[in-house]
Amino acid sequence: MSRKIRVLVADDERNLRELVVRELARKGHEVDGVEDGAAALERMAETLYDVVVLDMKMPKKEGIEVLRELQEFPEQPQVIVMTGFQEVSTAVEAMKLGAYDYLTKPTKIEELDIVIRKAAEKAQLLRDNEALRAHAPGAEPFGGIVTRSPEMQEVLRIVERVAPTDSAVLILGESGTGKELVARVIHERSARAQRPFVPIHCGALPREVFESELYGHEKGAFTGAVSAKPGLVELADGGTLFLDEIGEMEPDSQVKLLRALETGTFFRVGGTRPRRVDVRLVVATNRDLAEAMKTGEFRQDLYYRINTIALKLPPLRQRREDIALLANHFVTANATYGVRRLHPRTVAALEAYDWPGNVRELLHVIERAVILSQGDEILPDDLPPEVRGAPASPAATSGGSLEAMERAHIVATLRQVGGHRGKAAALLAIDPKTLYRKILAYSIRAEEFR
Repeated sequence: MSRKIRVLVADDERNLRELVVRELARKGHEVDGVEDGAAALERMAETLYDVVVLDMKMPKKEGIEVLRELQEFPEQPQVIVMTGFQEVSTAVEAMKLGAYDYLTKPTKIEELDIVIRKAAEKAQLLRDNEALRAHAPGAEPFGGIVTRSPEMQEVLRIVERVAPTDSAVLILGESGTGKELVARVIHERSARAQRPFVPIHCGALPREVFESELYGHEKGAFTGAVSAKPGLVELADGGTLFLDEIGEMEPDSQVKLLRALETGTFFRVGGTRPRRVDVRLVVATNRDLAEAMKTGEFRQDLYYRINTIALKLPPLRQRREDIALLANHFVTANATYGVRRLHPRTVAALEAYDWPGNVRELLHVIERAVILSQGDEILPDDLPPEVRGAPASPAATSGGSLEAMERAHIVATLRQVGGHRGKAAALLAIDPKTLYRKILAYSIRAEEFR
């Protein structure tokens, strides 16, 4: 495992427990210690451990009781049982209950460390196997993608086959369909998973700024370039570079990108020395690139270079069997705002709506509903008017500039959540950084919403 192995040591002998915790931490593990079986179960309910080192003889709950109760946990750690020489029969029973291995006391730290690492490898393999099966209907999320849709399952089958390769991948789909999420899954299931995944939006910046961000610049390359700066291509070395909305890239930038892809080298802005990196390219767009090629907005040679494997993500309105599944998933994901459940009428309203903003819009609608709902259930009235089929509010159709209306809406939302910008951004379905910029642009003062 590339990250530290998370270990819980449960033993009522304080000196021994503290020694094991200290020595395992020196071996590079992330270790916690508890003094009895009840405390072990409480800690495992709060934190996902890879491995638990479990003493069989403890107060409150003995090790064997802990193992029995662990059977009910949705995600179970691998358990290494610690037992005395006279208690081998108990250890055998523990193995029948799913323990990974048992060691007799006293145990050498080196031996325990080896067994912990092997147990953690098994835990990771089990998680990987679960993930590979996750595209089956009703299964756990595949790399964070929740679906029962046959169209999406076919996309995920292709992802499984293409991810281990170094082929360029073109992801097509409307805005909000989850193109970056699919790109991240491709990266995470590749041999480059331990290296960086670096995304950049091709249409969000002016050409000069975009190229400086992508390729980096040398000191003095332009006004304000007081020092050299590596670009995102260099930061992605050995990993995956994700170019989002590549259809928005300006023609001059397309030429430079094609040259870099064909030669495997690039120049920093203002630089004269070619630089070579090893990156896997994944790109995405919501545009019709075939049409863009006809009008000359997108280069044909670049299109063929990036289109080794194409994945087309269906819009949410074409995968209605996923709406309730995703909505419930997002309710759970937003449990920090309060545990909620969807009323059947709310589910019906969600399934009847066409979701022009796709999965992203559904996510923001559920975040908003979780924050606004008063009880345990999310009711149709907690949804935006357009989702529940209600007519737009008079304020939305009355006179006044769009800027004034937007400013008033932001102030009202901030007032509603007591000035909490994170919650306000969720309700407004915008990035917190975007909200911050709008607060500055509209000169919104704190006293207006407090």
